[in-house]
Amino acid sequence: MPRRNVLSKIAVLGLIGACAALTFTAQARAQQDTSLTAIDILLNPGEAMLKHAKEANTRLLENYPEGFALGKTHHPHISVLQRYVRTKDLDKVYAAVQKVTAAENPVGMELKATGYYFLSWKGLGLAGIVIEPTAALLRFQQKIIDAVAPFTAPGSAAAFVPPADGGEINEPTVEYVNQFIPKEVGKNYDPHVTVGLGQEDFVKQMKAGPFASFTFKIEGISVYHLGNYGTAQKKLWPPQ
Repeated sequence: MPRRNVLSKIAVLGLIGACAALTFTAQARAQQDTSLTAIDILLNPGEAMLKHAKEANTRLLENYPEGFALGKTHHPHISVLQRYVRTKDLDKVYAAVQKVTAAENPVGMELKATGYYFLSWKGLGLAGIVIEPTAALLRFQQKIIDAVAPFTAPGSAAAFVPPADGGEINEPTVEYVNQFIPKEVGKNYDPHVTVGLGQEDFVKQMKAGPFASFTFKIEGISVYHLGNYGTAQKKLWPPQ
């Protein structure tokens, strides 16, 4: 084969390889750009609420040991906004939350717990303590929604912290975050602290039983990476 033809073929192959590399890089960048994280922008309740939440969690674990214990990977909290956000924009999300927090200053806000609620799923009940919404809380929520809106997108199970047991993120959890707006905001907002998982009949009895209302204060605001059942599993902001 003439040397010129060999060189031409090498040049063509080199061009094909370069194009393939560029395509791979573009695909990788696109993949990175569309990567999402399921987050919970939440309020950290004070000691009075933590005490009640842990007591309820103990009762639920006695009824259903396969449930989850409150603690470092299932932090008791009040969700203000759950959203899928672009992972590459997380720092912008933190900055937006910090700006709203500085203006509204929710730390020290006093709220009132009024009873239990639960959500049914496959014979189980996801239980929580209901909190009475206030004008200040609703205003704070709306400002957070507006601040984070530019960084959000519809998401899937891939955006959550993977379950430690190798299982899957259940579909109600995925859809809850997708539908948080409009189902869980404004006039539809039902602030609560999730306290655990139990057999549905047992959770129904908890809800129907006596509940002594109590007040508690907010100690801070955080952003967490969500796990299964909407648990606040991994703290993202502020840094430890």
